[in-house]
Amino acid sequence: MDAAEALTLLMSPQGRIDPYPTYEQLRAHGPVVQAMPGLYVVTGYPEVDELLRDPRLGVLDDERRDQVWPNWRASPAVSSIARSMLRTNPPDHSRMRRLASGAFSPRRVAGMRDVVHAQAVELLDAMVARASDGEPVDVLADFAYPLPVGVICALLGVPAADRPMFRRWAGDMTGVLEPEITPEELAVADAGAAELRDYFVQLVVDRRRAPADDLTTALVQVHDADGDRLTGVELLANLVLLLVAGFETTTNLLGNGLVVLLGHPEAAAALRADPDLAPAYVEELLRFDSPVQLTTRVSTAPVRCGGVDLPTGSTALLLLGAANRDPRRFADPQRFDPTRDQVHPLSFGAGPHYCLGAGLARLEAQLAFPMLLRRLPELALAGTPRHRTRLTLRGYESLPVTLGTPAVVDQGTPAGVRPSTP
Repeated sequence: MDAAEALTLLMSPQGRIDPYPTYEQLRAHGPVVQAMPGLYVVTGYPEVDELLRDPRLGVLDDERRDQVWPNWRASPAVSSIARSMLRTNPPDHSRMRRLASGAFSPRRVAGMRDVVHAQAVELLDAMVARASDGEPVDVLADFAYPLPVGVICALLGVPAADRPMFRRWAGDMTGVLEPEITPEELAVADAGAAELRDYFVQLVVDRRRAPADDLTTALVQVHDADGDRLTGVELLANLVLLLVAGFETTTNLLGNGLVVLLGHPEAAAALRADPDLAPAYVEELLRFDSPVQLTTRVSTAPVRCGGVDLPTGSTALLLLGAANRDPRRFADPQRFDPTRDQVHPLSFGAGPHYCLGAGLARLEAQLAFPMLLRRLPELALAGTPRHRTRLTLRGYESLPVTLGTPAVVDQGTPAGVRPSTP
């Protein structure tokens, strides 16, 4: 199978559901391979890491976007993403990222540990009560989705009563992040984006009238004080992005990771016995089945990488999921091994566009997995889970599980946190 054929397979429904065999087909052609004129596919860990950090590569700018998608400005989904920090280059990217970064500093994230723990306990209690008759429950709908959406909504100042609406809106909108999208899928994405944007327009009005201690208020005040620092369009685009990115990837991390743990009962038992192992487990889960599988960059100057020359204007398809299983970087990469040293997965990217909320996503997962395993020692899949036909954001449609008999455990202190002494 040549590189072009492998890439076609990767973009098919079959390839999207299980991309890992196709990654190996592409890897056989080298860590960087030209799949078609102007398009290079990158599967190697050092090569992906290098290109993510290289200032000669950036995200698609308006001029290039006009060439590949002439009507993109008429699409609420595409235009929202295009005007956010996710799809802008320096200096605009640096300016927007700096304004939001304070909410995700290591100190602020560490300070949210008790909040995340309390929300997780509440959700787990409710899920146990819902499954008291022994019937399966959907751990995605009951835990893996509401936990991160509750956390990011608390940061943004979204009222708790409004949170259930966001799963559909965000799920619809994120279709636009796929490398290929049909007109029908774009229409669905546009509808979700329009509803999200309308919601935040009203939230901005509310925060101007009644400021609060949240990120929305902070960004509104920056815009109102100096529109050159954050325009109105950028304000709305980044609020939409922060909400969508703030829980979609974490939901997939929790769902994907739980399936891996349930398929490796000895590893799950070790984490159940020692929650302080959670950070190492989360890094390996991120590597083994990344919630974000790919990103793209465009070269603004000639670049040589992996022995291949990328001319100016080339598009590099950076397969994060493949890089995380590069045998040159990880011994026996197809094996889940939470005892690995120096994992450093590329699941959250690298370089200037490194995921702003990576620390928060890690914290949520580090707390959630031990809690689920300790409270529910008989937790088991109820049938074969089914992946969404998405490649960029990899996750499950739903995740039915049986809980068994819950254990009585002390959940008063988050894993890894010792009660303070007077």
